[in-house]
Amino acid sequence: MRLTRRLAAAALLAAPLLAPVSAWAADDPAVQTVRDLYAAFTDALKDGPSPLPARVAAVGPALEKAFDFPAMTRVAVGSKWSGFTPEQQAAVTDAFKRSLTVTYANRLARAAGGKFEVTPKVEERGSQRVVPTRVTAADGDDSAVDFVVNSENRIQDVLLNGDVSEIAAQRNALSAPLKSGGADAVVKFLRQRADGMLAAKPTP
Repeated sequence: MRLTRRLAAAALLAAPLLAPVSAWAADDPAVQTVRDLYAAFTDALKDGPSPLPARVAAVGPALEKAFDFPAMTRVAVGSKWSGFTPEQQAAVTDAFKRSLTVTYANRLARAAGGKFEVTPKVEERGSQRVVPTRVTAADGDDSAVDFVVNSENRIQDVLLNGDVSEIAAQRNALSAPLKSGGADAVVKFLRQRADGMLAAKPTP
């Protein structure tokens, strides 16, 4: 469970190695992007954790609005991306979006009864901003979750406790299918991963 939490947060450009400049910016659009996402999460859990397909339907639109899935997919795939045909790129992006959406909806059940807090203190890192937040579970266990937001106010990575990158975790997961079968293998892997979560029986 500890490993799952470390991979749960989250996302998709590793934060640039630039000295961050902090600024209080409660009205920053990057902060609003994260607030809107957390509002959708909270609403989806208001009556407790519903079945996974229902959670996917509830938070899917908010994730699609908040996350820059095309950029995240390119970074997760890496250098092999340029060798994919446009059709392959579209298929991989679609499978990546579905897989990550199901993943987040699946993780969300553990936050039922807890709270999501956004800190309106943005760290500027080049053209990106990092919005720090804290997620507290019902049992009191909490984690720092930082969202890396691009110039278009879309999330491109999620960092857990400052150093666990969602995108880095996704890149690692895709390395084997990329090596064995390229784009087609990646699409198959992502679809099977999402289907497996959806088919799994809920934990009692």
